Amino acid sequence: MSRLGVGCSRMSAPPRDDAESIATLHALLDAGVNFLDTADFYGMGHNEALIGRAIKDRRDQAFLSVKCGMMLSPTGAFLGLDGRPSAVKNFCAYSLQRLGVEVIDLYQPGRPDPAVPYEETIGAVADLIKDGKVRYLGVSEVGAHDLRRAHSVHPVAALEIEYSLACRFIEDEILVAARDLGLALVAYRTLADGLLSGAVTEEPTRGPTVHLTPPRLKGENLKHNLQAMVALRDMAAQKGRTPAQLALAWLLSRGEDVIALIGMRRRSRLRENLEVLDIAFDAEELAGLDRAFGPGAIEGERYPPFVMKYAAR
Repeated sequence: MSRLGVGCSRMSAPPRDDAESIATLHALLDAGVNFLDTADFYGMGHNEALIGRAIKDRRDQAFLSVKCGMMLSPTGAFLGLDGRPSAVKNFCAYSLQRLGVEVIDLYQPGRPDPAVPYEETIGAVADLIKDGKVRYLGVSEVGAHDLRRAHSVHPVAALEIEYSLACRFIEDEILVAARDLGLALVAYRTLADGLLSGAVTEEPTRGPTVHLTPPRLKGENLKHNLQAMVALRDMAAQKGRTPAQLALAWLLSRGEDVIALIGMRRRSRLRENLEVLDIAFDAEELAGLDRAFGPGAIEGERYPPFVMKYAAR
C-alpha cells in the first residue's frame, strides 16, 4: 500500500479533462501510488466510470477505496444520507458496474446516517465482504465511539477523516482509538482547503460552491489563519521545499499507519508530490511546527454548520 493516495474527486469537477485525468492516474500507478480514493457521489458516478477506464487492464495495480451513502440532486444540492442496508448494497452494485471490477478493495459509508442504527449500516458492508464484493471495511468521518461500534460488528481496516497541520482535532481521542484497534488512518483535506499550500489568500465571494466555504476561510478567521501560515512558509523556504510539501511530509511523519491523500488531476504535479516521500524533519523542526500549529492556531470550523452536524468532532 502506498503512503500517498490520490483523492480523485477533483478529476470530476469542471472543467473536466478525462484524457489528462486518465494519463495522470496511469502516471501515479507507474510511480507506485496505488491508493485511489473515490465515491459514488463524486461527479454523480463520473468519477468511478473515469477510474474504471483508467484501470482497465491494470486492476491488479490499483487499490480502490470507495465511499457511499451521500445523496445529491442533479444540481449538486445535498439531499441527506442513506445508510439503510438495502441502499448500501444497491450503491455497491452500481459502483462495481461503473468501476468495471468484480470486487472493491475498501468500502465505506461516507457518514453515519442518523436515521439508521450504525451497526445495521456496517452490517451491510460485512455482508458484501461475505459475498466477495468487498475486501475490507472502512469508515469515514466518525468519532471514537462510532469507530468502536463499527469494529464490534466487523473488523475495520481504515478510518478516513480530515487530518492536517491545520486540523488536528483527531489527536486526542479518535487517533488513539484508531491505533488501539490497529487501523490505517486515511487523511483527507490534507492541505486544509488550500490554507497550507498558500492557494488561499482571500475569502471567496462567489462561485458555485461558495455556500460550502468553511468558516475557517471566512472573515476574521481567515485573516488570523493566514498569519499562522508564516511559520510553515519560513520553514519551507529554509528547506528548499514548498509549504504544501512540508504539510504532507508532516502528516507522513505522524506514523507508518497514516496515508495522506493528495488531490491531483494533472501529471505536472506528480514530481512535486512524490518528493514529499524524501522529506524528513529533525526534532527541533517538528517541535517548531507543533508550536505554530498547536491549540488555537486555527480559528473557525472546517465545514459550514449544515455539514458539521454530520461530521466527526
